[in-house]
Amino acid sequence: MSAEATNPGAPLRKRGRPRIDLRRLGRVALLGPVSRDRLPDAIGHVAEAHRAHYPDADLGILREAYVLAESSHRGQMRKSGEPYITHPLAVTLILAELGAETTTLTASLLHDTVEDTDVTLDQVREEFGDEVCYLVDGVTKLEKVDYGAAAEPETFRKMLVATGNDVRVMSIKLADRLHNMRTLGVMRPEKQARIAKVTRDVLIPLAERLGVQALKTELEDLVFAILHPEEYASTQALISAWGGAQDPLTEIADSVRVTLREAGISAEVLIRPRHFVSVHRVRIKRGEMRGTDFGRLLVLVGEDADCYAVLGELHTCFTPVISEFKDFIAAPKFNLYQSLHTAVVGPEGAVAEVLIRTHKMHKVAEAGVVALGNPYTQDGPTAAQQAEPADERADPTRPGWLSRLLDWQEAATDSDTFWATLRADLAQDREITVFRTDGGTLGLPAGASCVDAAYAQYGDDAHGCIGARVNGRLATLSTVLNDGDTVQLLLAQDASSGPSPEWLDHARTPTARIAITAWLEAHPDAAQGPHRGGPEAPRPQLQPAEDASAGRGRAADRTPSVVVDTPGAPVRLAGCCTPVPPDAILGFTVRGGAVTVHREECPAVTRMRAAGRAAVGARWSDPGDWNGTADYRVTLVAESFGRPRLLADLTEAIATADAAVVSATVEPPSEQRVRHTYTLQLPDAAGLPGLMRAMRDVPGVYDVSRAQQPAATG
Repeated sequence: MSAEATNPGAPLRKRGRPRIDLRRLGRVALLGPVSRDRLPDAIGHVAEAHRAHYPDADLGILREAYVLAESSHRGQMRKSGEPYITHPLAVTLILAELGAETTTLTASLLHDTVEDTDVTLDQVREEFGDEVCYLVDGVTKLEKVDYGAAAEPETFRKMLVATGNDVRVMSIKLADRLHNMRTLGVMRPEKQARIAKVTRDVLIPLAERLGVQALKTELEDLVFAILHPEEYASTQALISAWGGAQDPLTEIADSVRVTLREAGISAEVLIRPRHFVSVHRVRIKRGEMRGTDFGRLLVLVGEDADCYAVLGELHTCFTPVISEFKDFIAAPKFNLYQSLHTAVVGPEGAVAEVLIRTHKMHKVAEAGVVALGNPYTQDGPTAAQQAEPADERADPTRPGWLSRLLDWQEAATDSDTFWATLRADLAQDREITVFRTDGGTLGLPAGASCVDAAYAQYGDDAHGCIGARVNGRLATLSTVLNDGDTVQLLLAQDASSGPSPEWLDHARTPTARIAITAWLEAHPDAAQGPHRGGPEAPRPQLQPAEDASAGRGRAADRTPSVVVDTPGAPVRLAGCCTPVPPDAILGFTVRGGAVTVHREECPAVTRMRAAGRAAVGARWSDPGDWNGTADYRVTLVAESFGRPRLLADLTEAIATADAAVVSATVEPPSEQRVRHTYTLQLPDAAGLPGLMRAMRDVPGVYDVSRAQQPAATG
């Protein structure tokens, strides 16, 4: 079945085995005679569709499942007046056309027997095995709750839990909903609208995330027809009018075939008409439709390398629209989708969108996880893949987004919270991939921040996150991530504090929002104060131990360790850069004849030279010539993320290095960052590098540097 569902009246352009029209079969073939002594024609269609994907499949188990389903449902009728057996047959036919394996089809035939007949799970297990029994039980649990405003959240919570263990449960559910939507016309309009809205808000996004585009596109059209009948009718008329006109895509497709044939590339070039919702969206975007807007070209090849060969030929022989190029082969979408997207300019300026993929990619693009077969056989993911959690695509039966849904649904104990969060999460129709520094990846919705990445990677341990590095640069937790970014989350060792309420302003994922909210509710007092990684209330400045200027004067008197080229002149060490051995130094004569000594890289040196001031040569004297006790004063600036006890931890690190605090200031936080300035007295200049390392090792501190400007003195 095409992922680009087309106008039923449009001619099929695909060569080879004709594509089965599921709508027609649902109306005609499934209503054939159902006698007790032979199988109906519908089973023949199921067998034909199944054998197209699995030529060696054993159909015996399907016949046995049909016999049990038909005899169990005998006498039951649908609201449309059809025999009830037509429903499980239609659902099974949908899945067979998508390429579902035999076990899924068997469970699909039986999916309503346990709920609506006298058949028990034990009977299903005895006749068909544990695997079929598990699938039937999973689907049955989803059907036991009627679709009501209060019941809907619990229904889909169960669906997520069941799907977490086997995605085939959701595949059956999606096919079941598709057939029910096809026959929704027998219900009251208000019930049609309610079911259509739930399908739009939850099941269609789930189909998208599972990659089952064939189901998703038809569900979109059916929902569109129910919820927006006028726009649907207008779009239908537009497509019908286009179908009778000259198709400019046909001429471009012929040119592409000739180009590829001359290049020696074996490829199949098809025209893919857009489905109703897609045409409607294009019309809204463009205003006036072009002839090429009603469809796209699909080029199918044998190998991955051929995809890029086709791309090269198209971009060489046609004028490409570079802005339309996307490579989903090198970077597949989160739902397993792979393809090259481009657009080329054909004759008379017509622009045609082109999709390039292998036949295998095409199968997965249409059927998603359904096309993966049975994930629990020897053909499924290897044990090594299943044991490797670093890559979310290692186990295609448990996509990363599904694992995240299962994680937060357990934390969302309130049904209303679960329902609102589920719909908000599924509304994120685009996902990005960010890389961890350990080589793994994280799948996040577009617009996610470092807060979301922290909870995606560390769970509740992310409460201790104090910052991040994005692409090697320090970044605040509010930083929005882009596809392909590399993120390193910085965690503190102090587990006593938690997230800031401001984190909720930057959290986009349910996992992060639920975890943050739970922590804040459990710590109401802490939620009112400063927290790790968030804005921190201004702290009072420490009173300086001594007046800084007086301290510097005494330092010059007690430690005449600098020799200048002006004999007899008083020497002072500059407080703006606090030089210590073995810094390269220069002096400048100031008022009164004293020489103030600066580090050569001090900004004051640049300013005085620009003003024409003459520098005085200066050098450190031999330590043996120093008078008294050689104490050194140095001003350090520590940049950090705000968190509780940070000031105490820094002063403890300073004291451990045998340095004394002369003065210290803490500036008000800005964008979750705090700047500390310390003037320190050291017994030995050789200890300065070790002191700076000790300060950098304090959790939350990301940089410590020498002051390059006049130090604040409190």
